[in-house]
Amino acid sequence: MYRNTNDFLNHWKYESEATLKVLNNLTDESLEQRVYAGGRTLRDLAWHITLTLTELPGNAGLSVEGPQEGQPAPQSAQEIAAAYHQAANSVGEQVKAHWSDETLPEKVQMYGQDWTKGYSLNALIDHQAHHRGQMTVLMRQAGLKVPGVYGPSKEEWEAMGVPALP
Repeated sequence: MYRNTNDFLNHWKYESEATLKVLNNLTDESLEQRVYAGGRTLRDLAWHITLTLTELPGNAGLSVEGPQEGQPAPQSAQEIAAAYHQAANSVGEQVKAHWSDETLPEKVQMYGQDWTKGYSLNALIDHQAHHRGQMTVLMRQAGLKVPGVYGPSKEEWEAMGVPALP
């Protein structure tokens, strides 16, 4: 849980840039990749992450600029990445403009529970990281290059001349 807005903003910058790296490596052809029949596609996961950037902070009282729940996913990977980028920037701007260290302990109703504003920011990042991990598996299955998020990916290690682990 965040108790300091600057800590969140610094972490958000890294995490949102990491997600954007993943989104920017999607192709239009890869968007229908899924693990099993009826499971979420890469498009579904990418759009779900993007929509959550307006939905979750919106439930906590922020007005994040970006696509809203119920808006259909774009057909192109580039459009999804652009919508994510816009909303991710707006999250940081909204937190900086409307919340302070003193307001982070305030309670908000979130999904039938009382969360602090600081916890809601933590949940936003955890939710995104969870689905980003699912996306990287689907990206591998689709034959896409997977960017490193918390260190180099297999392809990045190989580009540095370091044998990647199997």
